[in-house]
Amino acid sequence: MGLDSEEEAELVVIKDEKAEANTVCLHSFSDLTYVSPVVFLYLLKECYKHGSLKATKKFQALQYRVHQVLANKPQPGPATFIIKCLTVLPMFGVYGEGFSHLVISALRRFFKSVSEPTTEEDMSSARKLAAQFFLATVGGSLTYDEKVMMHTLKVFDVGLTSIDEALSVSEVWQGYGFASGNAFLEQYISDLIKSKSFMTAVTLLEHFSFRFPGETFLQQMVEDKDFQAAERWATFMGRPSLCILVQEYGSRNMLKQAYHVINKNYLQQDFPELYHKCKESALKVLAEKACWDVAENKTKGDRQLLKYLVYLAMEAGYLEKVNELCDRYSLQGLRKAQEAEVAFVQKSFLRLNDLAVEDVVWVDEVNELRKATSFLEGCRVVGIDCEWKPNYIKGSKQNKVSIMQIGSDTKIFILDLIKLYNDATEMLDNCLSQILQSKSTLKLGYNFQCDVKQLALSYGDLKCFERYDMLLDIQNVFKEPFGGLAGLTKKILGVSLNKTRRNSDWEQRPLTQNQLEYAALDAAVLIHIFRHVRDHPPHDSSSETVQWKSHIVSTSYKSPYLLSGNSRR
Repeated sequence: MGLDSEEEAELVVIKDEKAEANTVCLHSFSDLTYVSPVVFLYLLKECYKHGSLKATKKFQALQYRVHQVLANKPQPGPATFIIKCLTVLPMFGVYGEGFSHLVISALRRFFKSVSEPTTEEDMSSARKLAAQFFLATVGGSLTYDEKVMMHTLKVFDVGLTSIDEALSVSEVWQGYGFASGNAFLEQYISDLIKSKSFMTAVTLLEHFSFRFPGETFLQQMVEDKDFQAAERWATFMGRPSLCILVQEYGSRNMLKQAYHVINKNYLQQDFPELYHKCKESALKVLAEKACWDVAENKTKGDRQLLKYLVYLAMEAGYLEKVNELCDRYSLQGLRKAQEAEVAFVQKSFLRLNDLAVEDVVWVDEVNELRKATSFLEGCRVVGIDCEWKPNYIKGSKQNKVSIMQIGSDTKIFILDLIKLYNDATEMLDNCLSQILQSKSTLKLGYNFQCDVKQLALSYGDLKCFERYDMLLDIQNVFKEPFGGLAGLTKKILGVSLNKTRRNSDWEQRPLTQNQLEYAALDAAVLIHIFRHVRDHPPHDSSSETVQWKSHIVSTSYKSPYLLSGNSRR
């Protein structure tokens, strides 16, 4: 990482109008031959304190500066110079902890980038001081967190011999009767394990190649849910310990952790049944999130897993997914045998007919859009929701909102936003502005802020999504969440929504009948929940709902490019 001249000036110039101050600072950084660690750290502190860069950039710039000056003849050598800096850093108070990481990382970078960074004499001297630094930190005479202590052992390659030598000259530790560095370290590591500082203990065990804790050490880490330390220790100990760790996870039904260790360490043949159980568990999690396409890809054509996925679809009442999987993978017998069960499961979910919705209208042409707008302008209350195709590639651009559902208690319009935007942008903008910005029609949504953000990102040039008047987010009316819209519907209306189609392909045309019903239900059910809130006002302050009128808002969203987020209900 290089610095341009402007950044360098911002970094090194102390807030002193006198040129002499600037000259001293620059000279001291350029030649460390006669500069002590204390003076160097003082100058570093002043640069950090008065530099005009933001904190993260400033830290990176200073790290680069320290990396550079290590080549400028620090005495008696760069490694010894840095360990002496670490020894005196605590006197700099709040700067000490951050600067310790800064100078260690700078020295590590220096070692990697220079072919002959220092002499053996310098490293030997620094190693002895680093061992003394470690003992002083353990003893409490130097105050550092455990990470700094571990980094110091590693970067200066401190071994048992160095610890032995440091103990022999330490006035603090001589009275404790440790015969060797080995005995000292075993006691210290045992104390760390008792205090549940497992990762520090594991790091020391690795560094000094100790293997003395038994199988119970793994069990302790698992019981304390320190999975990272447990896996690191098992990996260090080898395949037998990894197998013990998998067994520990399996016995506790910690399938996610077991699956990770089995996959990472190629233990599939050692635990075939557990591995299959783990994969089924992963499919179930994806099915619960309605990520059916991802779940199908995860099966990799394994018929046993595909049958389990079909079962999950049946359990969720997702009949078209059952048919789709059975047809694609020739599982016909399984489908026919379970159709009765699917029909039974479907009865536990709310259906559009239960809400007496008379009509669901697909809108993808201008004339239909005009008719829909005319109808909706005459409604006092409408429900609104949106759907878009999920994107499972991390970091990639989100898909545009595909459809918008707007409707009354009897009629739901499903607007094909993608087609209307492409064919009649101005008409779409005008019609939606009339509805969304009407002061006479109450618009109901659920967690509608998410939809608003996605609409603004998808169609940032449309003015209709810049302002919403008379908007009531049903989620805000209730004091506590109830598992999303499905959970709230269950609580208020006594039956839940089937959310299995939430993450389906909303850009396919035509949408399936089940997709249309799913979309229409999300808008229609909002009106029925609102009626419950309106007709059953709270009688006291302990009620779950508050006065709903106080939550009606008019909101502006001016810059879609500053908005982000894609969480769904």
